[in-house]
Amino acid sequence: MLFTSPQFVLLVTCTFILYYLPSLVRWQVPILIAASLFFYAYGQANLLWLLLLSVSINIASSYLVIYGKPDRHRLYAVLGVVFNLAILLFFKYGPLLGRTFSATDGELGSLLVNLPLPIGISFFTFQGISLVVDTYKYRHVEQYRSLIARNLLKHAQTVFFFKGFFPQLVSGPIVKANFFLPQIGPKSIQAVRWEYCFRTLVLGYFLKMVVADNLKDHTMLMTYPYFEAYSSLTLLVLLFGYSMQIFADFAGYSLIALGLAALFGYQFPINFNFPYIATSFADFWRRWHISLSSFLREYLYIPLGGNRHGTARTYANLLITMVLGGLWHGAAWSYAVWGFAHGSALALERFAGDTFGKSTFQRFRLLRGLLVFGYVTLAWLLFRLPDFNHVLAYLRAIVTNGGKPHETLAIIFIILYSLPVIGYHFYHVWQHSPTRLSLSENRFSTQTALIYGILLFLIITNSGSEGAFIYFQF
Repeated sequence: MLFTSPQFVLLVTCTFILYYLPSLVRWQVPILIAASLFFYAYGQANLLWLLLLSVSINIASSYLVIYGKPDRHRLYAVLGVVFNLAILLFFKYGPLLGRTFSATDGELGSLLVNLPLPIGISFFTFQGISLVVDTYKYRHVEQYRSLIARNLLKHAQTVFFFKGFFPQLVSGPIVKANFFLPQIGPKSIQAVRWEYCFRTLVLGYFLKMVVADNLKDHTMLMTYPYFEAYSSLTLLVLLFGYSMQIFADFAGYSLIALGLAALFGYQFPINFNFPYIATSFADFWRRWHISLSSFLREYLYIPLGGNRHGTARTYANLLITMVLGGLWHGAAWSYAVWGFAHGSALALERFAGDTFGKSTFQRFRLLRGLLVFGYVTLAWLLFRLPDFNHVLAYLRAIVTNGGKPHETLAIIFIILYSLPVIGYHFYHVWQHSPTRLSLSENRFSTQTALIYGILLFLIITNSGSEGAFIYFQF
């Protein structure tokens, strides 16, 4: 069920009405759980059991880590993580292994290749792992222990709500238990931050429906073998457009998730912080998909040793973390290459800073920003064309297709629908400039109202054709 569909609007409306009925206050969490079950089952009813299994594993393992035999706490935590990963590896990477080894075992390969991909499995699995690991890590901290109810049914309800809350169920943000669980409790409609919800939802839906959905109708020309017919300029503009599209699509989803959660009285962490103004690769990963990069740093990079065991080990840890982070995005080797490309950039950047001094890189901010954006945009090609041979063919076409005709209409529309993303980032820079600070608050409020009015008008009149969020496939 897409966030942009009439069915979803109806689901949210009915849930909202029931949720805030005074007579049903004590049932608020069960109401949201029921809505989340319906939301997930609407698209993949045959795989609802897998979500329930994943939740059950986390209910049992986190409960036993606190209330089980003390000498087995570590065992329960390890089993919880292993079972979470086993589900993810089997269902998400089974088809990749099947395609890779089908020549040696045709029957097994065929079985694995035909496995269905559960929507959002990467997100709810990582969220479950964070619950189990944090429960083990803080099992002796009374403030955290109090979040794990001794009553097993109450604990089960809490964990199901934590993992299954529908705004973030299929595409995040990846929320940590110690951030979300303390928020669980009765909510009042008087406490809803209406202005925040309105602004966040309007901006999110604008980025998705007007920007991303219109751009996708033109970046579809990047599909193999159609791109081979277009000029080098057209191919470069298409790649630029896809960079704008993937940001608008995923940042739009994240904003919608934040706004929906706020409607029901809950807060999610910010997932994007204007990543295309980053002036270093490390800065980019502090701004792009923040919940994932934070998860990878805390649960993978630091446990591997981080930067505590020498320079060579630090570079290796960066590469391992980013390659695995790339594979998290999709079951294709091109995603691993994408992760390796980013890991290599991070390692080279760290090496340059250690060699020449970090102060050297404080200069040339514009040049560094353009370099980071160009590299990131080029790497997105591995997302758009998961078949690595098609990626190589696209790169060859950029070099060799100089004499072929331009797709003028596509170029014009891509530039047009990319302007809001560019303006969005520049508006952020302007907001934090001395010029912005000197303006009166009244003038700013008037401008804000006008801007959001225009965005709402464009959502109604100029939305593109409906399409699934890109990150639903991850």
